Amino acid sequence: MNFKHLLISAAVIGAASSAMSTVAAADHGKVVVIRAGKLVDVVAGTVLKDQTIVIDGERISAVGPTASTKVPSGAQLIDLSGQTVMPGFIDMHTHLTNDAKLGGYNALGVSDTRAALYGVRAARLTLEAGFTSVRNVGAGGFGDVALRDAINDGDFIGPRMRTAAYAIGIQGGHCDENMLPPDMKFTGRGVADGPWEARARVREMVKYGADVIKICASGGVLSKGDEPGAQQYTLEEMQAIVAEAHKLGRKVAAHAHGTSSIRDAILAGVDSIEHASLIDEEGIRLAREKGVYLVMDIYNDDYILQEGEKAGMLPESIAKEKVIGQTQRDNFRKAFNGGAKMAFGSDSGVYPHGDNGKQFAYMVKYGMTPMQAIQSATINAADLLGWKDSVGSLSAGKFADIVAVKGDPFANIGELTKIDFVMKGGAVIRR
Repeated sequence: MNFKHLLISAAVIGAASSAMSTVAAADHGKVVVIRAGKLVDVVAGTVLKDQTIVIDGERISAVGPTASTKVPSGAQLIDLSGQTVMPGFIDMHTHLTNDAKLGGYNALGVSDTRAALYGVRAARLTLEAGFTSVRNVGAGGFGDVALRDAINDGDFIGPRMRTAAYAIGIQGGHCDENMLPPDMKFTGRGVADGPWEARARVREMVKYGADVIKICASGGVLSKGDEPGAQQYTLEEMQAIVAEAHKLGRKVAAHAHGTSSIRDAILAGVDSIEHASLIDEEGIRLAREKGVYLVMDIYNDDYILQEGEKAGMLPESIAKEKVIGQTQRDNFRKAFNGGAKMAFGSDSGVYPHGDNGKQFAYMVKYGMTPMQAIQSATINAADLLGWKDSVGSLSAGKFADIVAVKGDPFANIGELTKIDFVMKGGAVIRR
């Protein structure tokens, strides 16, 4: 091993050791007190002044007015009295093992192992951007499962993760690999045709560590040879997937752009619709009546149209985005005004990781108040994630996942791209 390799190895070991010690510091019962100048109560939808948060180890033990909240002797004080303090954000649609600079055919040269290593950096950037929990909806080689486990073991720093492993879809569909020639006879690992084969694929994903099941109900923008509005899985196939997943205690997220795919996915019983670009009044009504969350990624249209060609995205993908991008944003407004439940999801990995917070401004532009946008990334997302008892708000018993900004996000939502302080499970990640 030469000197350069020794330096690289030392840096990697040092980074891992640093992450482990940072996380371990929160596990020894140390009491930390945060003085919050403003604290966002996402449950009540209000902003409280001069609050104190008491943290014992990984979890919050008390929250209340500074004047009346008892502070244990010897506690470490973190002064955020000049800042706005919020629960850690949650992104419900990430691809941490994707590199946004490797679109289209450029991605074919990336091994599953290399993609998982991209995920290490992406996880750190995502956490430093204030997203303390994510739902990763699709990764090859079970790379997101390995990343989740490495973070949980303290090998690297990153957000809490719910993982889907391979997204499940039809042969030749959005969840298959359609850029290889027929000579190679390659079919994606998540491909399943017919109800019983689809059930078997759910069982395989659960066997190897998936926390959530992701299906492709329609075509997509970044896949080759299909149309976003075209339905792919049938109602019967989706019903089989949902029944199997729910039986095994897993929620189902359905990639669905088109109106019929959205309708049938909701009727099949999925827990969330991803993208929902072409949702119509019937789809909005069904989502509202069935309590299905819509997760609409309305920021990344900008990145695809401005940077997609340089990233190697297929020309047909950019053409599809030109047709569908603005329609999705307009339908976001209609769905929100129509009373559908909304959770924050940005499709990170299509754009560079760490820029997740840029979506907040678009959610406000297309109908939400700043508080509602923050709620979509906290209490709403926590509910959909299945972790509402542990994350998503600042209250006693929940993990001390906390972010803060110096500015006022209610006056300028863009402040949420300038995260000044991040704590995950009582450990300070960024200050």
